[in-house]
Amino acid sequence: MNTYGIEKLGIINPKAVYRNLSPAALIEKALERKEGTLSNTGALVVNTGKYTGRSPDDKFIVDSPKITKDIAWGKINVPISQEKFDNIYKKMTSYLQNREIFIFDGFAGADPKYSQNFRIINEYASQNLFIHQLLLRPDAEQLKKFKADFTIIAAPGFKCIPKVDGVNSEAAIIIDYVKKIVLIAGSQYSGEIKKSVFSVMNYVLPKNGVFPMHCSANIGDAGDTALFFGLSGTGKTTLSADPDRKLIGDDEHGWSDDGVFNFEGGCYAKCINLSKENEPQIWNAIKFGALVENVVMNPETREFDFADGSLTENTRVGYPVEFIPNAAIPGVGTTPNTVVFLTADAFGVLPPISKLDPDMAMYHFVSGYTSKLAGTERGITEPQATFSTCFGAPFLPLDPSVYAEMLGEKIKKSGAQVFLINTGWSGGSYGVGKRMKLSYTRAMVTAALKGELNNVEYTLDPIFNVNIPKTCPNVPDEILNPKNTWANKADYDKTAKALAERFANNFKKYTHMPKHIVDAGPKA
Repeated sequence: MNTYGIEKLGIINPKAVYRNLSPAALIEKALERKEGTLSNTGALVVNTGKYTGRSPDDKFIVDSPKITKDIAWGKINVPISQEKFDNIYKKMTSYLQNREIFIFDGFAGADPKYSQNFRIINEYASQNLFIHQLLLRPDAEQLKKFKADFTIIAAPGFKCIPKVDGVNSEAAIIIDYVKKIVLIAGSQYSGEIKKSVFSVMNYVLPKNGVFPMHCSANIGDAGDTALFFGLSGTGKTTLSADPDRKLIGDDEHGWSDDGVFNFEGGCYAKCINLSKENEPQIWNAIKFGALVENVVMNPETREFDFADGSLTENTRVGYPVEFIPNAAIPGVGTTPNTVVFLTADAFGVLPPISKLDPDMAMYHFVSGYTSKLAGTERGITEPQATFSTCFGAPFLPLDPSVYAEMLGEKIKKSGAQVFLINTGWSGGSYGVGKRMKLSYTRAMVTAALKGELNNVEYTLDPIFNVNIPKTCPNVPDEILNPKNTWANKADYDKTAKALAERFANNFKKYTHMPKHIVDAGPKA
């Protein structure tokens, strides 16, 4: 039996080892092992059990003398000792003995200059299918020469013992940047594998002069590239899947001196309330070869109920980018012309679209304001206001200033136009107002990409200090200023000022920020 070198990792006496199986073969194995079932569209459907979203309290970084000065230690980047890592590692590799092992060897980074080689070792065939579809897949010749830069071992069936292992629960996601190994224990949620790759890229690429970004990207026929920053649930995947533009990627990219490149070869889209009318590309991608997580399905007809969030609001589907008809392959683009920051404002007071000058852009990038939507993380059952540094705090091992300064340099050098778009509530806060119509948001995005907002008249919002357009094609003028949509204007002023104060209080922790950036924020 060919073990493909896994014994060097301490995984000995495996029952069987499968490397880079085709999606069809992996689906057969998953069905045989009763990991999931097929839907009426042919997609593999799994229930990930207790963990239906990322588990941020269970993430750790090994504190080693070689990297300790690099890491921005704190509530997000929590240290764990080398000894504890090694003990868990030994137990995990022992657990995998006498089991079927699924290996995927592939790449992150569509630009060969900056790509990293990842070996993913899975206990579950379904998770191996997921990462096979999400990363960049090598051809036969590349596979022969493959040598991993980083290795990720994912074993959902291995449960940690907190008191013994020095972790917080049965689950643990631990990155050792020196040994170049990531352990994922106890969680079957595939997003942990994907985001571990992202965390690695966020550590490696800045050292090579590349700005890593939690964003989606697409490109027009004229070669104009656009970026969409935002946390889960703000619309990155939906808004970048534009039938009139080619999709570079839906979540993770790098911005080098040569342009933009996708880290991945697939998409991981939210499915809650998915409709064929609003999101036809995602809808049509849920077919044979896709992995669907935690979507409720009729056991007899095998039809999905995308409106049913009883398992989780964070229902997901992973599929290769080729399932999108107008995907840009390979996933590379030119230097961006347009940068969009997406937020889902639960207070209903941010403008649906506003234009930012470079200082405003830096302020809002660093702030990373949105509302955590139900199910995105365990324990979140309704929207909550949050600030996530650089729209990706959970995945940034380095100091936020590193990423902020890189974005500032890129914007100034490229001359990109920057917009802040609120996909959240209008006419009142969550529970009173309504979510912004997707058709209006799409119209705003289209106008920004086509340059139709470059020469319109703007007014400066006195509270949020952003430029609001007075008109936007295919969008009613009266909704562009959020105060107009509130029945009680005094309530709007009170709520807006309260949110502005939250911005100001959050920004106080960035003591190193220049005054011109601080002054570009909301006026509490």
